Amino acid sequence: MTWKVAGWELPSSVYCIIREMNLKTGKVKEHTYQRKHAAHAKVEQLLSTPDTEFVVADNESIHHLFPGDALLDDSEDDDE
Repeated sequence: MTWKVAGWELPSSVYCIIREMNLKTGKVKEHTYQRKHAAHAKVEQLLSTPDTEFVVADNESIHHLFPGDALLDDSEDDDE
C-alpha cells in the first residue's frame, strides 16, 4: 500500500524520510529510512547539530524541527 503525505508517496517499505537543510549554506539533503532505530539515531544527531533544520515525514504525519528543539520522551509509545 502506498501512502501520500503532503505530496510525498511513501511505500510500505519506508519508515520515514528526513529532509535536512543547512541554514548557513542552504544545502538540502534527503535521507530515507526503513528501520525505526536508524531514523531515531539520525534525528538525535540532527538535533545536536547547530544551524540545521529538518523535516521528518512518515505515513502518519510530518514534523518540522529547528535547532534547539528537544525530543519528547516517547516512552508512552512503548505501551502500544
